[in-house]
Amino acid sequence: MRSRLSPQTGEAIRKLRTARGWTLAAMSEKSGIPLSTLSRVELGQNALNYEKLVRLCRALEIDLDAFVSREAETSVASTGRRTVIRAGEGGSVRVGSAAGLAAGHDLLAKALSPVILEITARTLEDHGPLVSQPGECYLMVMSGEAVLQSALYTPLTLAAGDAVYFDATQGFGLIAPKGSAWALMVAPGQTDFA
Repeated sequence: MRSRLSPQTGEAIRKLRTARGWTLAAMSEKSGIPLSTLSRVELGQNALNYEKLVRLCRALEIDLDAFVSREAETSVASTGRRTVIRAGEGGSVRVGSAAGLAAGHDLLAKALSPVILEITARTLEDHGPLVSQPGECYLMVMSGEAVLQSALYTPLTLAAGDAVYFDATQGFGLIAPKGSAWALMVAPGQTDFA
């Protein structure tokens, strides 16, 4: 049975190999897969059967399920799909106390999760506990003035048009001390903003 892996598979395998400082010959020796086969896989000219894929994952010390899941997500996400979000549409989400609409909430295996937020909390007490999300986020204030509170930095005031790219794993809060503010937040993948 041949695996149906995306064209990016070869590139991913090459990156995993070079990150370990291995030559193709070293990976061939560690996996028991012929060097010529590995070379064609990395060039996107050949696919691996299941048994060779398992051997390669063992040699690279990566989880087969995680590798195949990532491939499935990449394949879905790179099909040229699109979704149109009209004004006021989207899936309801919350980021701390801020209510928002998630764009493309119906799509699976997204690379990004964009959300339009209405920030109404005037103080951090109104906001509640800091929120944390996996990875990094981008926040741009579209109207009003917002303050990004975080576990690591002093509060950052952002006016309309200002933006910040930050590590969301640290814990953060969004407040609008002068009244409500609207902002666009973009987080990685299938982020659950609940």
